[in-house]
Amino acid sequence: MSANYKNWIPKGMIYGFMSGTLAATAGAIALNLFTDAPAAKVTSYVLGTGAFGLACASAWCIYAYTQFSYNGKRKLSKQIVEGVADYIDMPENSRILDVGCGSGALTIATAKRNPKCHIVGCDRWGLEYASFSKKLCEENASAENVSNVEFVNGDATHLPFEDESFDCITSNYVYHNIPGDKQKWVLESLRVLKKGGTFVIHDLMSKWLYGDIRKFMQTLREMGFQDVKLIDTTQGKFMTPWETKCLGLGGSSILYGKK
Repeated sequence: MSANYKNWIPKGMIYGFMSGTLAATAGAIALNLFTDAPAAKVTSYVLGTGAFGLACASAWCIYAYTQFSYNGKRKLSKQIVEGVADYIDMPENSRILDVGCGSGALTIATAKRNPKCHIVGCDRWGLEYASFSKKLCEENASAENVSNVEFVNGDATHLPFEDESFDCITSNYVYHNIPGDKQKWVLESLRVLKKGGTFVIHDLMSKWLYGDIRKFMQTLREMGFQDVKLIDTTQGKFMTPWETKCLGLGGSSILYGKK
């Protein structure tokens, strides 16, 4: 059995756009063929325009799906996940938390890199990514022969852990998906980080999502966090500038530091 980390682009999204394209195209053609009414012509034009837009969305989804696929040629998701894990090198017996673990990819990659540590993957599952689940994570860990992990249900906006419970906090493309103040969600994750611990948070840290990230970094420093830095991952480190633009990954950066 091999691990199945799924895809960041759900197949349902692709099928939905493709079905919409076919339906809108069929409607536009039918109106053109069977009626000459002016209102029908306008409706046909609107449907045709919508069909074009849906076709473009379908094409983008298919392209993104192939780029992110663990079974494809590019394997961009795998490169990103392993790239984030490379920043996590913790002492023996450390406890590491992966916030929003999804299918368990980063949790397991981190466990492989830190075999003498215990890694907890936390997610609420079953909502935005319905194909991700605790069972899937456990199956993937088993397929990868990784035993130093566990997976628990929990919401990133209110983690089910006590203050200063972990030696390292990590996550990959999580907080931008959560409505509300992204800085607040990051601080909730840092709440459970022990004194002396490390955080490695990879996300779309664009201004329109995170606000002034430089000011936030200064706030962290004033709170006592050390070595706080932002590592751009869009210039060849994890992805090319072209992929960044085409796949909507602008602002991808690692927020790194110690408590």
